[in-house]
Amino acid sequence: MKSWTENWEELKKSLEDVETLIEMGEEEHDQASLDEAEQLVGTIEKKLEDLEFRNMLGDPDDPRDALLTIHPGAGGTESMDWAGMLLRMYQRWIENRGFKGKEIDYQPGELAGIKSVTIEVQGDFAYGYLKAEIGVHRLVRLSPFDANQRRHTSFASIFVYPVIDDDIEIEINPSDLRVDTFRASGAGGQHVNKTDSAVRITHEPSGIVGSSQAERSQHRNRENAMKMLKAKLYQKKKEEEEKRINELEDSKAEIAWGSQIRSYVFHPYKMIKDLRTSIETSNVQSFMDGDIDDFIRGYLMAKNQLKLK
Repeated sequence: MKSWTENWEELKKSLEDVETLIEMGEEEHDQASLDEAEQLVGTIEKKLEDLEFRNMLGDPDDPRDALLTIHPGAGGTESMDWAGMLLRMYQRWIENRGFKGKEIDYQPGELAGIKSVTIEVQGDFAYGYLKAEIGVHRLVRLSPFDANQRRHTSFASIFVYPVIDDDIEIEINPSDLRVDTFRASGAGGQHVNKTDSAVRITHEPSGIVGSSQAERSQHRNRENAMKMLKAKLYQKKKEEEEKRINELEDSKAEIAWGSQIRSYVFHPYKMIKDLRTSIETSNVQSFMDGDIDDFIRGYLMAKNQLKLK
């Protein structure tokens, strides 16, 4: 609540400053004050737009932290490298927003990229923003792994779960859990590789798995794996509820798991296009450096408009 009121008070004060600058500029014929007022109005408009956008994130889970998972599609090294590129893109986005990112589970590819990764993203409305990224991301480029420099198409899938607080009840019967420990395969030094510190927890009735090998401590990995499992079970429960609602609302559009949402073309031309909103950019470098907010905003605003209709 404080973050809302403080932002509003800041905007209100900035608007008063604008009025003062305009009065000074007109009374004293001071163009510099008028120019400063114009610049400040632009800043206020952007902050107000951000506040209005945040107000659209009204789902109870939107303010939560998020678990972001990336899996390469079929295609071996090509797709694993693409998944690694997406990981870097999201890491840059996390930094740009002032969020914190923590690797929960990381499995490197044999030659390049990643086999899979899960990151816990901590920040206000992390889940609300990142849920816009759920789906399949397709890349077309000249392959750096092809000696003949042929064009390749690669796929990677993104999924996002809200991080569930300890005070939210998700009933898990301990007898339904199978806990496996194994040696971590990722980075972490000799200690990680010589002990069974990695943990995999399987919820046998659903087949849902939570795993972690990023920490040296088996106890910490168990906590992280349980957090991931809890988040997945909560998401499954939400999806079952949404499915029942969607059966009654045929007109409601839903981006289902497995749907291709975005196309990234690096050759023969440069273009990134969101297939849901038709928003596109030719500034590929900036986008891959984490400048993806326009695409996230565009999708969430379009989804909100659909909900209002």
